[in-house]
Amino acid sequence: MNWMNFEKELKKRMEKEHIPGVALAVSKDNEIIYQKGFGFRDMEAELPVTPDTLFGTASVTKSFTALAIMKLVAQEEIALTDPVSTYLPKFSIRGIEPIEQVTIHHLLTHTTGLAPIERHEEFNHFEEHLTYLRERNHDILGKPGEYFSYSNDAFLLLGAIIEKVTGRLYRRYITEEILNPLQMNRSTFSIEEIKKFTNVTVPYIFDKDKEKHEKQLWPKLGNYEVGGGLRSTVLDLIKYGDLFINGGKVEDKQTITERFLKKIYQPYVQTDQKTYYGYAFKVTPGYYGTTLVEHSGGQPGVASNFGFLPEKNISIAVLTNLSGATAGDIWLEAVNTVLELPLSTKESVLPVTTLNKEEKKRFVGEFVNKEGQRVVIEFVNGDLTAQMEGGQFSLVESDEKTLIIKENEKPIQFYFNREQKPWAIFMGMRMLLRKK
Repeated sequence: MNWMNFEKELKKRMEKEHIPGVALAVSKDNEIIYQKGFGFRDMEAELPVTPDTLFGTASVTKSFTALAIMKLVAQEEIALTDPVSTYLPKFSIRGIEPIEQVTIHHLLTHTTGLAPIERHEEFNHFEEHLTYLRERNHDILGKPGEYFSYSNDAFLLLGAIIEKVTGRLYRRYITEEILNPLQMNRSTFSIEEIKKFTNVTVPYIFDKDKEKHEKQLWPKLGNYEVGGGLRSTVLDLIKYGDLFINGGKVEDKQTITERFLKKIYQPYVQTDQKTYYGYAFKVTPGYYGTTLVEHSGGQPGVASNFGFLPEKNISIAVLTNLSGATAGDIWLEAVNTVLELPLSTKESVLPVTTLNKEEKKRFVGEFVNKEGQRVVIEFVNGDLTAQMEGGQFSLVESDEKTLIIKENEKPIQFYFNREQKPWAIFMGMRMLLRKK
């Protein structure tokens, strides 16, 4: 395994992306085979990152929620096919009727039919979120199960179900039933506890205009802690990854049967040509003899990626303290290093085609969602471009319904109506609707 080459490329990436600090840990067959910190957890004090440094994990948290739900399924407390309203009688979304169609499975797979909605971190009680979902008009994509669109607001209702069924606060249930048995002693949902730990990162964003790093406060998140509130270390996350590698066993104790554990990382919903979504995990089958099971995370001052390769008994965790850092690319380069593949090997390479002028013009439009994303597709001088995230990006055609962003090789999938006009695009795991 050529970790020297990996480290060389990582240092180049950190410089290019202005990443202050990165922590990485890799295990194989329950043994840590690589662990290292790079850069600084605190730039001003020049305090180094170590494998024990505590970072935010953001949406890596979602798989902990999925595991908690699956433990309750295994105990026959709930069923995946149960309507959400069975446990949350006040649950309702205008435009989705009857609401009993929406099941726990739909929450876990982001397929309720709800488009991205405005975020409200000030909500600290699930009742407030239920009221918000029930009393406001939201964009609806279709029937439950028809479309995938990442939805923190729908996913967090799983926390409400956990609380209803167990009689315990969500964070307390996760801590007592998952973190403590795994001895993830440097993992917490509590900002107060973060202040009591040593060796903790300072979260940063990089202001491109000012060309400087800016410190961020730890976000309080409110109800969104269900999908993004865990703060942890790469070594703690490896303990969690090894739970999946060991088929649910912790020190010879079966905490959940392997049959139910495997349900979490089955490929339920296809999200692109080779990738699927399970229960809070992205699943890529057939990657050089193994399956990539992973989830990324992003918040102000956090970019993370965690996952495992079940057939190879490998777990890998990557944590950084910069918004927008390409933690997923670092994770894949670590995978490639362990599998002894070329470092630049990709999960999938989309085909490129050439469309005629009229076919290209079909993609043109402005697309938005209520989380604040905006993409403008333009056709200028025979080429397609996308204006988004404060920049302009070149596009190439993959097929009649898919464009590829040249700069990062990420796809944009288009949905066309009967008049062959795009009514929505799918990008970055979220749907954006055409602006009327």
